[in-house]
Amino acid sequence: MNMAFKQNSFVKFLVIFTAVFLICYFGALFITGIAVPGGSYSPFVAKYLDVTAGLRSSLIISSKAFLSWIGTETYREDEYVLRATTGSGIRIVYSCLGYGIMSFWAAYIAATAARIRVKKFWLFGGLLLIWLINVLRLSMVLQGAVKGWRFPFGWDHHTWFNIITYMTVFMMMYLFERNYKRI
Repeated sequence: MNMAFKQNSFVKFLVIFTAVFLICYFGALFITGIAVPGGSYSPFVAKYLDVTAGLRSSLIISSKAFLSWIGTETYREDEYVLRATTGSGIRIVYSCLGYGIMSFWAAYIAATAARIRVKKFWLFGGLLLIWLINVLRLSMVLQGAVKGWRFPFGWDHHTWFNIITYMTVFMMMYLFERNYKRI
């Protein structure tokens, strides 16, 4: 390959990556903003397009199931809070949902030169893995509150989530680049 082709491919990758990231990340913020009553509220968006509420519910329901499986009984206090029967609870707000890392992964996959079928497989597999890591994180945060655990190095759970999830994403990127032509 000549150098001009490689540069054009890289520029194309960067443009697509940036555009998809911005659309996913700021699109999620926009939809969240107009799905919440007040200001520029849209009942249609709130009813049919509020992916934030759906993602939050899936994280709460799955964390509740996982915690029950490991012996910690919980209940959903409201649409944002999962509480242990012992009183400790976690509030799942926008910053807990993982939209940044999900947007990064979606942008990376969209920008690659792979076939659509391959992109779908890696996109949904990667998003599922990020979601599972988040379920485990939220479950362990509540379990830690119940048991009185502290986070290593004094870092909060968002920092640990970012470290672990970005390491996972970089590993998935490596595996994708190494193997995507075989799928």
